[in-house]
Amino acid sequence: MQLAVALAAARLGAMKHPKAALSALILPLPTEADTTALGARLASLARAGDCFLLEGPIGAGKSHLARAFIRARLGRDEDVPSPTFTLVQVYGNRDGEIWHADLYRLTHPDEVWELGLDDAFQSAITLVEWPDRLGGHAPQDALHLRLEAVGDGRRAVITGGRSDLRKALGDG
Repeated sequence: MQLAVALAAARLGAMKHPKAALSALILPLPTEADTTALGARLASLARAGDCFLLEGPIGAGKSHLARAFIRARLGRDEDVPSPTFTLVQVYGNRDGEIWHADLYRLTHPDEVWELGLDDAFQSAITLVEWPDRLGGHAPQDALHLRLEAVGDGRRAVITGGRSDLRKALGDG
């Protein structure tokens, strides 16, 4: 049943965005625990230079997913505030840095460079909420993860990124 729903959603998405939807991975997230588990799974597969573009409306679960990712990657129950006002929070551990950016308040894509994201895209793991504010500055190989409401839960529509990463997510 879930596969049928995922295939139907992919076909619907293909009508709106033909190229992206054809290769979309759609994961049902009926509960908050499922969103937390996806964040932890992404954290286990991520490597330096990976960029995760977290898309969706206010309240979709972007910060929740980022928080779960960061805590899993750090291996501890870290305080992970939303960077809505600071714009960027940086977390370091033995594996390198994790940059969590919330670009909601940016007014122009060139402001991204003032935050130092260009360097982070190269050397750190980056989680970017409101990636539409990046304009054309998003890394080409970024993984796009759109959270969408479905009934009482949500789903993740995943495109782009490393093919081995998307495959691993689909196999998990």
